[in-house]
Amino acid sequence: MRAPLILLLTAACTFHSTDSTEVGVLTRKIGIFGKSGVQQETYPPGATYTFPAIITDWNVYNVALQNLEMTASRTSGDRATKDDIEFKTHDGNDISVDVTVAWRIDTIKAPYILEHVGGSTPEVKENLVRPACRSIVRDVLNTMTSEEFYVSDKRFEKAEQARALLAKVLAPEGVIIERVIMGEHHFHPEYEKVIHDKKLAEQTAERMVSEGHAAQQETLRNLETAKGQVNQKIATSSGQLAQVKLHADADFYSSQRESEAILAEKRAHAKGVAKTNQAMSGAGGRTLVKLRVAEALSGKEIVFVPSGGKGGALQTMNVNDLLARYAVNKVQERAQEAESETATKK
Repeated sequence: MRAPLILLLTAACTFHSTDSTEVGVLTRKIGIFGKSGVQQETYPPGATYTFPAIITDWNVYNVALQNLEMTASRTSGDRATKDDIEFKTHDGNDISVDVTVAWRIDTIKAPYILEHVGGSTPEVKENLVRPACRSIVRDVLNTMTSEEFYVSDKRFEKAEQARALLAKVLAPEGVIIERVIMGEHHFHPEYEKVIHDKKLAEQTAERMVSEGHAAQQETLRNLETAKGQVNQKIATSSGQLAQVKLHADADFYSSQRESEAILAEKRAHAKGVAKTNQAMSGAGGRTLVKLRVAEALSGKEIVFVPSGGKGGALQTMNVNDLLARYAVNKVQERAQEAESETATKK
């Protein structure tokens, strides 16, 4: 009786295949050819397998990298509705963030997934990956402040923290988390305006500081240029002053030498005159004067004029003696003038 049944079951076999990115899991409904239930063997990708059609079930899982896209856009992401993660920041502001989680099924744990999660990759995504990701990512992100969402390094740090926590939770369930990617974030419109105004004010302040710094640098450059020009003018004036001083010193020296020469000449002349006067004041001088008077009167007619005395007497006058005395007086006067002039110059 049993043999015909076996032959019947064998004849009613079915073929099952796995794609290049799929693995298969067999379930025996009746323990005829082995233990019933989910078989703890994973059938590799890219093969065809034959099993009895009535007493077995076959499940396949796509083990390639999957993306869970939770976005605010209705034209992208896993759902045609607003699906981004909403939460409150640590400082109490409402915010929503687009999040993409890259994950895949652990091939070895495919039988466990079939027993405890779901019979296909989409079921695993909806029953396990999606709820876990939304919950854990929300818990990690709500520790951030509003300001930190504008800092890319902070967002990346929190994304890595969420990935590590998801991997720890989902690895025992047969799901491997590869990456958590933070997309656009959206605050409440009123807070967005406040943040925008604040950022604009900060940018304006930074621009003003930058412009002030540039103006300060320009002023310093102009100051240095002015200093250079002043120093150049000072150097030029100093050079001109030095030249003027040199010319003045040269003129003074020349004038001093010329004055000293004139003074020496005058002194020598005065000394000569003094010597001449000294010589002329003696007998030799008087003789020389007489000689010069005689030479002057040589060839001239001398007239004797009556003196008008009584009786018409004719009195004579020693003209030579008169002229000699006159000449001596003139010589003495000239000598005194020369000595006075010499004393004044000294």
